Amino acid sequence: MTVLKAVIPAAGLGTRFLPATKAQPKEMMPIVDKPAIQYVVEETVGAGIKDILIVTGRGKRSLADHFDRSFELEYYLKQSGKLEQLQEILKISEIANFYFARQPEPLGLGHAISVSEKFVENSSFAVLLADDLMATNSKVLSEMVKLHNDTNKVVLALKEVKKAEVPLYGCVDFENTENKNLVRVKQVVEKPSVEDAPSNLAIMGRYIFNSDIFGYLKKVVPGKSGEIQLTDAISYYLNDHEVLGYIFTSERYDIGNKIEYLRTNIEFALQREDLRDEFLKVLAEAAEKYLH
Repeated sequence: MTVLKAVIPAAGLGTRFLPATKAQPKEMMPIVDKPAIQYVVEETVGAGIKDILIVTGRGKRSLADHFDRSFELEYYLKQSGKLEQLQEILKISEIANFYFARQPEPLGLGHAISVSEKFVENSSFAVLLADDLMATNSKVLSEMVKLHNDTNKVVLALKEVKKAEVPLYGCVDFENTENKNLVRVKQVVEKPSVEDAPSNLAIMGRYIFNSDIFGYLKKVVPGKSGEIQLTDAISYYLNDHEVLGYIFTSERYDIGNKIEYLRTNIEFALQREDLRDEFLKVLAEAAEKYLH
């Protein structure tokens, strides 16, 4: 099946960024001058997917507002002659077909994906985690979509991490293939210890599933926290089907913690020609001030 739909889970509470996320979704926190989730949407559209479901929770209305029209703002920008900014905000609402569903309780990533079952129907679909940003020129999702379209297999995005970082991720046991960027996944382990990890290949917030995954999500027994883990559903799926892992080496940014969020802002700013030179001066002045 061709991948024509995408699901972006965005129902988390964002407790690592309190108090900033008390009244603002973490997905709306800016990376330079765009909310984080907009980068994920643009990546999705760049891979040829135009139907996007964003799974939200309580207090997340601003996500829908961001991707909707804002007639008052549009009128003001037009009347003020700020036509460049007008075109920029018009593109946001026109970039894709947006749908929204509520996750009633924060019951884990697996549960958030299960909320999308009616939207997905019998299609294949991509899942993109809003905490993971790819490099702006990344072809990871596009390559995963192509791989699924060619094989009809579930595809996971994988990247090598340092051994010390293994307990932060879901890691895989695998078999190599003739393609150095492609492996057959034999097992997935959620946040293993360094000693118990099957490898240092970690799952990186991009997945391509077919609709069969919903049946396996229903088999998952909630953990002690009451959450339904996606890795458990993938483990069940592996008992019956082959799963492929696409290994990438391009940059990926984890904005789920404060240091990495700050680093992402710095790097994205430095990639902007309109900001780079002046911002480098600011960074140099700050380094001079605080390192001496």
